[in-house]
Amino acid sequence: MIMHRVTFENTSVTVAVPRGTLLSEAAQGTGLDVAQPCGGQGRCGRCTVQVIDGTVRRRSTLRLSPQDLSEGYALACQTVIESDVVIRIPEQEKIERRLTTDRTALEVEVPSGYDYDYIGSVKRVHLEIEPPTMDDQTDDLGRLKRALRQQAGITSPTFSLHFLRNLGTALREQDWRITAIYEIKDHPGGGIQEWMIDLVPGFVDDDLPLWTAAIDIGTTTVTLWLVNLLTGKVMAQASEYNGQINRGEDVISRIVYANKPGGADELRQLVLKTINGLLEKACLRVKEYEVTPGEVVKATIAANSTMMHLLLGIPAASIRLSPFITGVNQIPWLTAKDVGIAISPDGVIDCLPGVASYVGADITAGVLSSGMDETPQITLFMDVGTNGEIVLGSREWLVTCACSAGPAFEGAGVFHGMRATRGAIEEIWINSETYDPSFRVIGGTKPRGICGSGLISLLAEMFMTGVADKAGHINTSLDTPRVRQGE
Repeated sequence: MIMHRVTFENTSVTVAVPRGTLLSEAAQGTGLDVAQPCGGQGRCGRCTVQVIDGTVRRRSTLRLSPQDLSEGYALACQTVIESDVVIRIPEQEKIERRLTTDRTALEVEVPSGYDYDYIGSVKRVHLEIEPPTMDDQTDDLGRLKRALRQQAGITSPTFSLHFLRNLGTALREQDWRITAIYEIKDHPGGGIQEWMIDLVPGFVDDDLPLWTAAIDIGTTTVTLWLVNLLTGKVMAQASEYNGQINRGEDVISRIVYANKPGGADELRQLVLKTINGLLEKACLRVKEYEVTPGEVVKATIAANSTMMHLLLGIPAASIRLSPFITGVNQIPWLTAKDVGIAISPDGVIDCLPGVASYVGADITAGVLSSGMDETPQITLFMDVGTNGEIVLGSREWLVTCACSAGPAFEGAGVFHGMRATRGAIEEIWINSETYDPSFRVIGGTKPRGICGSGLISLLAEMFMTGVADKAGHINTSLDTPRVRQGE
């Protein structure tokens, strides 16, 4: 195997890689991040780097002009290394949460008639365990089971290995007085079973919150709400861009990226990092109590089918291939330790059920929370995100469809298109007499491109001033040099 040295000029980082390695892979191997919004398909041109010295082979030159090529520019996701090279990585577009503000917990109302004693599946019970003696040498687990049966009526407890490893220490820390936290689950064979989540030494005050997290994993944004199960009240909320966004701006691009060697695990770790970071932020935002992520005993997740598969490491390739079948729509309950979410290790992760390849648990959640499945009136439900879905129907019937929506609002497919970040033209006005345009740029800086709202504004102004008709045809008879034919 022939090895070559790759030096990244603006960072002074050098790495040795085999001949034929992609520039994007070489950069990632050093911890440098090169954005690949199209998932590394070579379509968007936003992973452009400059080859200062050395030999490379460009598989594709899409979106690169002859001048770009003469100056050494190349698409990092489509260019392989064939000698020692020196590479300059231009400043990457920064994804900033400039326009999305966190909604406060006060805006989320407790559902009418909320009664946790009646509907709650997570329970907490105080137990007095009989300590062992020379006359009673029952093992620790047997003592716990006996106390659960006699003092709480729990007859079918189940335990993880992690739980058993901590059992003896928890029992002895407070002289065999403990608080057990468990989840009531339907047993696959019928009846119920109690999944033991945690043992807390001593008797916990019954009025202290039982913490859960509600997580919405969007293709672009992840939002987390921290809820006190006892009251149903949202205590804190946090949002952030999905860490996967630099590996694909839409679900198809991410599925493509996941099929690359190591791509699926990278995407999984990126979204877990986002979720766990939000969990820490939300805990810090709770004013009434000191909360740590480890005290959260359950998390419920809503996401579209692709995001759910990528989170769990389930192959998603079949979702984009005819006949567009998911690996799983209704995911069985999992533990936080299995998934990698940093709540209590044996806390339950409840992934809401999806419907089909492009109609996931986010739509299930929306339909149920809006109540359109219970009303006799014909209702239209719309979720316009990176992936857009529409549901039409009533309590009698429901029909749904989906399409890619977000990229259009983010300027995808437009030569100078970009997200709504600093430097993006976000609004445009056209003088109806002179046809001269004026515009507003996010951050008040020199424009770098145009975002989706700018494109919509531009089209609206062109239509209202007669520059274009409703079919999008340009009026070439206007007396202005701004309308001309040719390239």
